[in-house]
Amino acid sequence: MPTLGLALMGTGRMAHVYGPKINAHPGLRLEVVYNPRIASAQKAADLYCGRAMDDLNVVLSDPKVDAVVIATPTDTHVDYIEMAARAGKPIYCEKPLDQSLDRVERAMAALDAHPVPFMLGFNRRFDPDNAALREAVRRGEIGRINMLMSWSREPSPPPIEYVRTSGGYFVDATIHDIDLLCWIAGERPVEVTATGSCMFDSEIGAEGDFDMTMTTLKMPSGALVHINNSRSCAYGFDQRLEAFGNAGMVQTLNHRDDNLVRWDARRTAAREPLKHFFLERYDQSFYNALDEFHGAIIAGRPPSATAQDGKAALTIALACVQSAKAGVTIKPTYS
Repeated sequence: MPTLGLALMGTGRMAHVYGPKINAHPGLRLEVVYNPRIASAQKAADLYCGRAMDDLNVVLSDPKVDAVVIATPTDTHVDYIEMAARAGKPIYCEKPLDQSLDRVERAMAALDAHPVPFMLGFNRRFDPDNAALREAVRRGEIGRINMLMSWSREPSPPPIEYVRTSGGYFVDATIHDIDLLCWIAGERPVEVTATGSCMFDSEIGAEGDFDMTMTTLKMPSGALVHINNSRSCAYGFDQRLEAFGNAGMVQTLNHRDDNLVRWDARRTAAREPLKHFFLERYDQSFYNALDEFHGAIIAGRPPSATAQDGKAALTIALACVQSAKAGVTIKPTYS
């Protein structure tokens, strides 16, 4: 299998998701861990066997670096995309591209001026259950799609410092569901109606954000999409999908460490708790996403989950924000 040398940019939580996945993939080799703080880069490099570097120009000029994985804070993505594109390096970038459509346009202009393979990290597309549901829909198992529904509830609210820089619940979290359901449906909404409330964490409400939201998307075909999100869930990380059509229905179920259902003298239908958080529930999806990136570059085809997909998902997420704050239905405009 042809091998690609990667530069992992960043040393935060998502970098530590991708580091082990890079090492586990037979076609990927971690060459460099980049952080402008060399001590932080060195700690991650010691874990994953790459070379620590704090000069991005040196990283991008290194002939052993065939591609980059951007796992840095969102507000750095566009600058790093521009630099990597100018250097001719294929790019895998964590979502979202940015929180601003203007800055997303700037990144896309850089990719147009310096065409390199680019993939956005909408990892939930690469979860085996989600991908199987989409394939069932595409094979016609449920006939015409009438409704798509997504439940995405997190076990507990994030730190308030994270909320303040997240771009808001719709842009930070609902955007995953938006991209996933538009991908399954094969179309983008003509109408967006969203509402939100704050029921769990008053600090989040004080920031003008929500900890519980509901979103309805109306597709050009007439299909309706429902997304419900919660930043608190007493029983774990609740992640389910349902596609309902005129000929049937398909669903994904929650994951547990042990999926057996047990019946005995002390209990009936007892099961293990749900997977606790996205790092456990979607662990395989991050590997699969990197595998798609590798396969696309080796085959010379565009990776899936494009910059245009990221722009569309952000457009819809921002329409959700507008709808929830104004209490009206929004008709998003795509360009």
